[in-house]
Amino acid sequence: MKRTLTALLALLTALLLIRPAAAAARTVPVTVDDALLRETCYLESGSTLVPLRGLLGLLGGWTVSWQSGQAVAVSGSRAIRARPGASSFTVNGVSYPGAVSLRNGRTYLPLRPLCEALGLSVQWDGDLGGAAVRSGRARSYDTEDLYWLSRVISAESRGESLEGQIAVGNVVLNRARSAEFPESIRAVVFDRKDGVQFEPVSNGSIYDAPTPRSVIAAKAALAGTDSLGGCLYFYAPALSQGTWIKNNRTYYTTIGCHRFSLYFSIQIPALR
Repeated sequence: MKRTLTALLALLTALLLIRPAAAAARTVPVTVDDALLRETCYLESGSTLVPLRGLLGLLGGWTVSWQSGQAVAVSGSRAIRARPGASSFTVNGVSYPGAVSLRNGRTYLPLRPLCEALGLSVQWDGDLGGAAVRSGRARSYDTEDLYWLSRVISAESRGESLEGQIAVGNVVLNRARSAEFPESIRAVVFDRKDGVQFEPVSNGSIYDAPTPRSVIAAKAALAGTDSLGGCLYFYAPALSQGTWIKNNRTYYTTIGCHRFSLYFSIQIPALR
């Protein structure tokens, strides 16, 4: 009996020690000049951790390689060196405090000191629920495009994740680029060639003010964040059977409550 109690106490102690560490980190979104960083980012002990290659990829102009046990990123005369396990990284030989870690084969650095080292601004965005990085390069949006894209995203998917909202925006943008649909975002939203395309146009919710998160999703989609490739269709199985789409278009993926499909359909010959 005594051995059993001792073993149970040891197990309980171990669980109490492990639990805080497991709950310490959570995933958070990070944007760079409105584009969403697609790789997983973490909030841990009050610090946002980002994959070095992913962040620099959105900034553009950087080459990242692995040399002698460390990540080396080069852009013109600037060079970043980050060795996993170290408590700091360097930019052009100058050391900056920030633990470097290796997660799923990717080198992670704390976002704020990295941004400060590169001359970028970063702030926590409550509507995003994550960190927004600005490089200083102005990104402009057509007022009408942002107006209607944010509204159709909000009306169709306001309860979805940021990725799900961006995906709805991707469908609208893909249609505007496709020869099968009108050429502008507004025209796509109000397209009636084969009947009303978006339910919010029928019920009037397309005119409701968009949520702040839907505006973020619209800007991310317009900035080039793409979750879907060439998908042109989506529907919510909980609200619609989507019979025509299922029978005539190729299923691609499901994000949240929406199923997304490509334009073409795959015809499988009948067995003889």
